[in-house]
Parts: sequence; C-alpha cells; structure tokens
Amino acid sequence: MQWITSHDKDPYIPQPTLALQTCYVLRATCYVLREYMQQFVVPQFIDVEDKIFGPITTRQFVILLAAGITIFGTYRLADTTLFISIAVLVGIIAIVFSFVRVNGQVFHVFLLNIIQTMKRPGLRIWHKSYTDKDLEYFMHSGDDDEISDHVIKKAVHKQHIKDLSLVVNTGGYYRPDEHL
Repeated sequence: MQWITSHDKDPYIPQPTLALQTCYVLRATCYVLREYMQQFVVPQFIDVEDKIFGPITTRQFVILLAAGITIFGTYRLADTTLFISIAVLVGIIAIVFSFVRVNGQVFHVFLLNIIQTMKRPGLRIWHKSYTDKDLEYFMHSGDDDEISDHVIKKAVHKQHIKDLSLVVNTGGYYRPDEHL
C-alpha cells in the first residue's frame, strides 16, 4: 500500500488522516490473519430437537408411534368399551408426554425431577452420636482454654477508609504504605 506523501498532495483529493491510515493497516492485518487462521463452525441452537415431519420431532414421533401401536393392540384384543377407555387414556398420556413443556423442560424430564425431589428429604439432619470416652475428652479439654468475652475494637480513621477504597478501586495497584 502506498501512501500519498506531502509533495504528492492534490488539493482536490482528500488526504487520509492518521486514524484512517491506522484503520487501513488494521484491516489489512485482519485480512492476512483471516487467510491463515483455521475456520471452525460453532454449533448453535443445540437445545433444539431435530424435526422430521413438519413441527414433529423424533422424540414426539416415537411417543405417538408407541401410543398408536398400543391403541391398535387394544383394538384387536379388547371389546369396545375397554378399547375406548384405554385409547382415551393412552392418547391423553401420549399427547401430554409429546407436546407439553414445563419451564422449558419436556414433560417426562419434569416428571422425573418431581419424583427425585419427592424421594429425597428436603431437610437433612446430621445425627452425630458421641461415645462416653469422646464426651469425657471434650469435657476435660475445655478446662485449659480461657475464652475472653471482652473484644477490643480498634479505632477506624478516615484516612484508613480512604486508603481501602483506593486499593479496591485500583484493583490492588495502590499501596498505602508506598504513598506515605
């Protein structure tokens, strides 16, 4: 790339500024880097299921297929009233498991989470039982330690608070000991 020098200046052509020349250099550098760097495709929408028939996903199709086979088997083996009751029950369950989402989760995952939550206790209590030997040890080990209830508070000065705020604001670069 050749720049226009001061003796080549034409009064009718606008001259590039230093910022514009820097942009040109950066753009050329990016172009060179782009040519030599490997390109990778980053997958997007990984939580979206693959669709096979219009809006029907593979999971929904398999659930509806299993329900259809169950209903057909019931039709072949049961009488009319039993067939209708089982067909309605299986159809409703299949539709719920296929199409209902709760908090962005498919229904069967939501149902499994509810079952796992109900199986685990909400409150966990640790019941530690001590032996007589442990209790005797704890009773005698506390005799040597003297616990002081009196706490001495140090006076806080404004300069100390200012130094602390400077340390926090500068990310630890400011040292109050060095700036005395």
